[in-house]
Amino acid sequence: MIRRFTDSLVWECRLDETDRKILDEMQVAFPMERRPWEVLGKRLGMPSGEVLERVRRLKEEGIIRQTSPIFDTRALGYSSGLVAASVPSERIEEIAAVLNEHPGVSHNYERDHRFNLWFTIAVPPGESLEEEVARLTERAGIREYRILPAIRVFKIGVRLKIGDSGRTPETSPRRKSSPPLSERDRKFVRVLQDDLPWMEEPFAPAAERLGATQEEVLAWLDLARENGWMRRFAAVLHHRKAGFTANGMVCWRVPEEHIEEAGRKAAAFPEVSHCYQRPTCPDWPYNLFTMIHGRSKVECEETARCISEAIGVKDYVILYSTREFKKERVKYFVK
Repeated sequence: MIRRFTDSLVWECRLDETDRKILDEMQVAFPMERRPWEVLGKRLGMPSGEVLERVRRLKEEGIIRQTSPIFDTRALGYSSGLVAASVPSERIEEIAAVLNEHPGVSHNYERDHRFNLWFTIAVPPGESLEEEVARLTERAGIREYRILPAIRVFKIGVRLKIGDSGRTPETSPRRKSSPPLSERDRKFVRVLQDDLPWMEEPFAPAAERLGATQEEVLAWLDLARENGWMRRFAAVLHHRKAGFTANGMVCWRVPEEHIEEAGRKAAAFPEVSHCYQRPTCPDWPYNLFTMIHGRSKVECEETARCISEAIGVKDYVILYSTREFKKERVKYFVK
């Protein structure tokens, strides 16, 4: 479904204080327990049945997008990259639809720039990212594009502060390398990457599909976090329905010798969810990318101004997303 963005805050107004606490808690770390609603209820001081009832409503209203493991693409052996494409505006929906058919395309946005279509793509171990992008863009009829893989990751992890919770996501330390996955591990990834069902024991259906006990499933999730395959298990929200109506990709032109310092400083801003160093091109001189989520464009621009002062860089552009063609998790090991 294509989403055209507006600045309406109607959805945010429907959230009461208890909803906000639940959303904050689920974004930080969903309990990997047989009965997670009981654990959440104890954290929040409320009955588990009320937690589950509210979560079901938040899901039905589209505020919660998905609750599942957040896997580390590189740790699973995948190669990934951001692709900037310039396409005719009258064909953008048709082209986006072709891109969306690819299981490795997880995000696909129209942005306000000459490069007007931006998508992320991941390819399985042993496949060439460049060759797959070439095949896909040819099939979609894209003639002009740039592949911008991450050279260095300074920050990755969306956590929208809905309420007053001061907790931060419980992510595993980034490992220099993760052990390879066995066929059993890949099977667990395939099954567990789906959205969690809203029931008292939500891990039970996955256990049945895997021919395992719930305890074995939960033990594997702990192993996945320990091995770096999974960053955390958490809920991801529909930003705009949670009140964050502006999504600005801020691209900075940073002197190469200052890129590490600038990346660390920019990543420290709580409004920044992702911060990467990416390669430049003759017609794209920006090498530091920060994703800023705000309740308005004015808020995003103020954050960008503060980052500019902190890192001492004034050459930057803010690319706002105007339409969302696709946003979901990568489907791993489905080919």
